[in-house]
Amino acid sequence: MANSKSWDKIFRDYKILEHNFDKEPFKLSALQIKKSCQKFKDTSEKEVRILCKQDTREQRPEIFIKNGLFLLPVKNGFYNIIKGEGYVDIPTIDNEIIIYASKLDFKLDTAGIGDSEMQHLDYAYAASLIRTFAEDPSLVLTIRGRKYTPNFNFYVGKQLIDVSSVQTEVDAGYEGKKQIVLIEAKNFNASNIIIRQLFYPYRQWQEHTNKKVVTLFFDKDLGGNVYSIWQFEFSNPQDYNSIKLVKSGKFKIEEK
Repeated sequence: MANSKSWDKIFRDYKILEHNFDKEPFKLSALQIKKSCQKFKDTSEKEVRILCKQDTREQRPEIFIKNGLFLLPVKNGFYNIIKGEGYVDIPTIDNEIIIYASKLDFKLDTAGIGDSEMQHLDYAYAASLIRTFAEDPSLVLTIRGRKYTPNFNFYVGKQLIDVSSVQTEVDAGYEGKKQIVLIEAKNFNASNIIIRQLFYPYRQWQEHTNKKVVTLFFDKDLGGNVYSIWQFEFSNPQDYNSIKLVKSGKFKIEEK
């Protein structure tokens, strides 16, 4: 399991399993992680950024999996180890593929060069698939790249989590007349993702607008030309686990 040796040592050094997770999360700093892992030779065994990248359930070290724990950044250089469900399933879309006619009246020569998440997302937007799925022809691209969150808090179960200026990144954000649409894009047929990747940007942009904030997950089929989109929403902005699926669809873009 990824980074299990390093995390086993971190848990031993700071007696993390003796902590009462029902009361509060365990607070851990990047400096503590570095100190605990300084004698490991491989970069992957001591680099904080690599050790703390746990974007799917399967990417968690064994000690996290066995004890029902997950990791969240809460401030620059600080983390919370939390007991609970940190991930959301990306359900298989069983509906038939919808043939979507591109709204462009010409063929894009450049769209087929490369295979990046950003490229596929840009193509879907250029063809107006994103606008159509979101039922909002007014959407324009206004958000991209890394930004820092304002201060906010929320609950995982009964545990209160305080977040302050954590770096977030959305693959694309669009603003329309009545809503903001934020998209997390992947290119590997994910079966689950950490809720944070949808929740933190959602809470972040709620602070800057009175418009509805919509979160989408976007995936391009490997080796094919099928675009899958899921819309999630949080019924309670204070509850990390209040995420639920609103709708989803599979599309194949047909150019004119």
